[in-house]
Amino acid sequence: MSLHVPSQIPNSVTVSHLETSRCLLPEFSRQDIGSFEALKLDEEPAAVPKEKKGRGSPPTWYVTGSELDSLSSYMRGRLTVEKVNAAINDMVSYAEANAQLIVAPKKKLAENLWEKALETRDIATMEGIKGKHFFLEGDMKGPSLKLDNTGKAILTVLRHLGRINETRIGHNRVIILQKPH
Repeated sequence: MSLHVPSQIPNSVTVSHLETSRCLLPEFSRQDIGSFEALKLDEEPAAVPKEKKGRGSPPTWYVTGSELDSLSSYMRGRLTVEKVNAAINDMVSYAEANAQLIVAPKKKLAENLWEKALETRDIATMEGIKGKHFFLEGDMKGPSLKLDNTGKAILTVLRHLGRINETRIGHNRVIILQKPH
């Protein structure tokens, strides 16, 4: 109880708008009630910042060494934690690029990107993908994650660990970033 009481309690408080007969807690005196009223009046409510509508940043859940060691050796192959986590960084950048492409107005896009933006917007409105961070298989051209044997092994490992989920929409293979299980 002493934690909630201010260090300096006023000696005399006049309470003109409170009726003691309406008090729900009869064990408190008028002076106690007045001191709590003074507390409430002195405190100003903190301003709650408004949240932006739209998507936040894509999830970046890195793989630990113990998680990678828990996989079978044939699945893990020659992958290291550094390679897998660098690939996760690439995936996040691909997902951010797609999110920016989805919300970009037509005036700010080049002609060659407009068709890709329309296709990405159509994919983003599909039932299993709506509101999630994703990228397409064709987007994988980064330094750490490419469509080579190592890149495919990284995708297999991340799918097994629950970091990604794959689905096919039309002719596109869509990779959805997920929370690990």
